[in-house]
Amino acid sequence: MNINEKVAIVTGASEGIGKAIAEQLAAKGAKVVLAARNEEKLSALAHALGNGAVAVRTDMADENQIQNLIDRTLEIHGRIDILVNNAGQGLYGPVESVDMDQYRHVMNLNVFGPLFAMQRVIPKMRAEGGGTIINVSSRVSKNYFPMLGAYASTKYALNALSLTARAELEKDNIVVSVIHPKMTATNFGKNALGERIDFGNRPHAAEMEVDTPEDVAAKTIALIESGKPEAEM
Repeated sequence: MNINEKVAIVTGASEGIGKAIAEQLAAKGAKVVLAARNEEKLSALAHALGNGAVAVRTDMADENQIQNLIDRTLEIHGRIDILVNNAGQGLYGPVESVDMDQYRHVMNLNVFGPLFAMQRVIPKMRAEGGGTIINVSSRVSKNYFPMLGAYASTKYALNALSLTARAELEKDNIVVSVIHPKMTATNFGKNALGERIDFGNRPHAAEMEVDTPEDVAAKTIALIESGKPEAEM
């Protein structure tokens, strides 16, 4: 997809990977709609991006707020060409004792929220002749790491939904793709629920390569432009 002049929704856009994706989309000429819970950060970013960027405070665990995000985007721009489902939260802890209320919350944010957003934009994209949906998953969905089973399961689910939707929507020229970041220099770990994991005390932690949000954003932009099914960091 040629990104210039396209209308793009980016969730979790107030910081980290989402913010970097929004910045790089705007640099490519997209009209970006920014969604996150922190209205102050969103408004500042929208002002910095210009080119029709809009901030819409949205909790991606709330279907009513997701619907409002879609409605506001259509009111302002009349269409939706790109949806980047980036908002999410981590959850640490062993499978035998993972807190079920926390697990339900993270599942709601990491899986049900993106799915609901997809369901709301797909008919709009179909009517416009196509579009692109990017779901931000994780490299943990390709492996099995102790203390990350519950979180990883949300990303396994997102992968399955995404790649199945890709096959189902190919006839409509709607491309669904998945990006798999690994450890990235963001507040993701700090904001995660459950028991803390000190990666610094793990063997070879000092040698572990950490990507910047800009690295992940660049790979995401390339994925939008190429239309490939998946990309890994």
